[in-house]
Order: sequence, then structure tokens, then C-alpha cells
Amino acid sequence: MSIGEMLAATVPMARTLNLEFLETSPERAVVSLPDQGEYHNHVGGPHAGAMFTLGESASGAIVLAAFGDQLSRAVPLAVSAEITYKKLAMGAVTATATLGRPATEVVAQLDAGERPEFPVTIAIQRADGAVTGEMTVVWTLRPNG
Repeated sequence: MSIGEMLAATVPMARTLNLEFLETSPERAVVSLPDQGEYHNHVGGPHAGAMFTLGESASGAIVLAAFGDQLSRAVPLAVSAEITYKKLAMGAVTATATLGRPATEVVAQLDAGERPEFPVTIAIQRADGAVTGEMTVVWTLRPNG
């Protein structure tokens, strides 16, 4: 099962919004929100809540890609999130997530018995390439037990 399939199966909101997981690697995750009228706002574009979910889902995808091998000893959890809406989003939008710290540093902290935190940055873009939103989600790996 791919990371996108796993997220769609285990995170009902990702399934509800019909998110498409286009790329999931430890370096980058790309997720698309199709243009769907039932998730539009008052000006006919994707609702802010749908775009937030898109960005958070992209961040979750890269976290699973980068730290999936750590799931037997730690649970990834979002700690905080911030989003800025830059331009009007219309039509389908795509979120591209990148890790803000090297995965090796995060795992080294976990190895040292710490609970690491790390940012994931996300750019949300329209089909024409214009950045409509920027988001940062801070994640942690909470050790089991």
C-alpha cells in the first residue's frame, strides 16, 4: 500500500476531499485537491478549510515517507500549524511539502531519548503556478511507551 493509499484509508478527511497523492518521498510530497463545487467558498474557489486540510495532508505524507521506519518506536503527531493565504485560489490546487530539517538529525534526537520537533513547509499553488498559500506544520515523533 502506498503512503497516499494508506492516508486515504486511515484519514477520513483526506478521503472525503478526494485528495490525490501525486508524489510521496522523504524529500517531497505533492498532493492535489481537485476542483469540487461542494468544497468551494463564497467566491467559487476551494474553501480555506479544504486548503488547510490539503496542506496538512501533504505534510503528513512527507512525515510518513521520511519516518515510516520509526513507527515501531514513535508516533508522529502534529504540534502546531500556521497558514497564510496569499492569492485567490481557483480550480484545482496542489500542495508541495518539504522537511525543514534533515531526517537524520530528527532520528538522532529520537535515538538520544528526546522527543524531536521539526517543521514541514508547504506551498499551495494553482494550476498556473501562482502560490496561493504557504503553510508550516510543526511535527513531533512521540516515543512509544
